[in-house]
Amino acid sequence: MGVLSLLKQERSLVIALAAGIAAYALEHSVLEAGRSVSVIAAALLIGVIILASTRVAHHAEILAHKVGDPYGTMILTLSAVAVEVLILGIMMGNTTSPTLVRDTIYAAVMLDINGILGLAALLGGLRHGEQPYNDDSSRTYSVMILTAMGISMIVPEFIPSDRWHYYSAFTICAMIALYAVFLKMQVGPHSYFFSYSYPRPKPAAGSPAPSEQTDEELAAISIGIILFGVLIIGFLAEFMSVFMGAGLEGTAAPPALTAVVVAAISAAPEILTALRAALRNRMQSVVNIAMGASLSTVILTVPVMEAIALYSGQPFLMAMTPVQTVMVAITLIAAAINLNDGQTNAIEGMTHFVLFATFVMLTALGL
Repeated sequence: MGVLSLLKQERSLVIALAAGIAAYALEHSVLEAGRSVSVIAAALLIGVIILASTRVAHHAEILAHKVGDPYGTMILTLSAVAVEVLILGIMMGNTTSPTLVRDTIYAAVMLDINGILGLAALLGGLRHGEQPYNDDSSRTYSVMILTAMGISMIVPEFIPSDRWHYYSAFTICAMIALYAVFLKMQVGPHSYFFSYSYPRPKPAAGSPAPSEQTDEELAAISIGIILFGVLIIGFLAEFMSVFMGAGLEGTAAPPALTAVVVAAISAAPEILTALRAALRNRMQSVVNIAMGASLSTVILTVPVMEAIALYSGQPFLMAMTPVQTVMVAITLIAAAINLNDGQTNAIEGMTHFVLFATFVMLTALGL
């Protein structure tokens, strides 16, 4: 593949790089121009970051298709979580909000389970009726999300403030232990929990066999583009955070708006991938993406951020509010009921999508 052909194919990342250079050159001018210009600049950068993250997800999807499930969806979810952790870490340096980590994880779970899974099951159900998947995967995901969120975001409400660092260190160890066992299950002898056998489409008559060398070259290019894209996203996130902070300062914007933006950026590519899978009647991929992304967000973001808190000596407020706790409880109970029989339908999708709409309304009300 020639350089010009590659640049044309990856024009989204070229645009993102150009936007980053422009933001670097115009940062002071934008900040001096006032609040409205800062908000517009932040919104433009959010759009460019979503564009770049979608391209990163595309190449993660290429690798995922090459290795197959469950490794494939693991690559997709890990790439999304890497983007989220990177943006979250950068924004933590530009804000004094002690609840940003908590609110971002909560928003990500609402977006992934109620938004992605709900919309995909609704649209897929309207097109295909009942859509099959492996219910072992949904039960495993549900109980691990409940355990991880309970340990890291409910129990901290009862930890004395002078002992937060002890529990923070314990949380890091607990999340790492949970993820280590989960990873061993996902890629080891229980990998069949996270896969489902669909009929293979027959290759078209006379179609050439794929070249192994070409596959290897494409995989190497995809890995390089993913790394390059993540670096660009981090660069853009730095300026987006500064512009957003300047634009929203002193306004009546909901306190959790920044957290929702971070969660939405990381979830945007997963939404497109999950919807395509649902419309192709591949609900197992949707379950792996939505539930896997929720679990990865909690189980990987928490230890990284807790480690930062221990290093800096400044704890984050991780305990969820009563409204957040109720919403998470309803979401996980609904998921446990809906994802217990190995088939989804439009009604089950609609229940989660209504919960997502409720989350949006509560966020707009500042709750």
